[in-house]
Amino acid sequence: MADHLDTPSSTLERVLVIGSPGAGKSTLARGLRDALGLPLVYLDMIWHKPDGTNVTQAEFDERLAAALNGERWIIDGNYLRTLERRLERCDAVIFLDLPVEACLAGAAARIGQPREDLPWQEDALDPEFADYIRRFPIEQRPEVVAALDAWRDRRRIITLRSHAEADAYLARLRDANPTANRRRP
Repeated sequence: MADHLDTPSSTLERVLVIGSPGAGKSTLARGLRDALGLPLVYLDMIWHKPDGTNVTQAEFDERLAAALNGERWIIDGNYLRTLERRLERCDAVIFLDLPVEACLAGAAARIGQPREDLPWQEDALDPEFADYIRRFPIEQRPEVVAALDAWRDRRRIITLRSHAEADAYLARLRDANPTANRRRP
């Protein structure tokens, strides 16, 4: 069951959307942007260059710091190395904690689709990326859960365990903010 589903949308100003690749973070983040009227920052767009290479960690950290300095935002991406820094600045976290099979299906479904959250279009599901998704519950999820547990009394932590829960949460936010999608950033 999701925590804090009754969170008033008016108190959501700085929101992290985290979880395994393929869980639907970017889809949820776009829905949040539309429901809340908050600017959306994709960590993948900060980290990746259009040619598939990455910026340096120092450049990524500078770009992330600039985003975190904003008063209102949604930040989409897991990037465990910087999770603590983002937790320090956010007021809410939405953790998409979906099964591996759902994440693999999500990653496969976006192949060949143009995406605003990635500077290139994927033409195949990379086997190494699929393995990364398979290892997420063992290698990263425990660290994510521990970090969220450490912040639970200071931040709103919303855990969604299915696409249906995510859709229901977005529907509640839209109902609470019927005009928000007209004030897009």
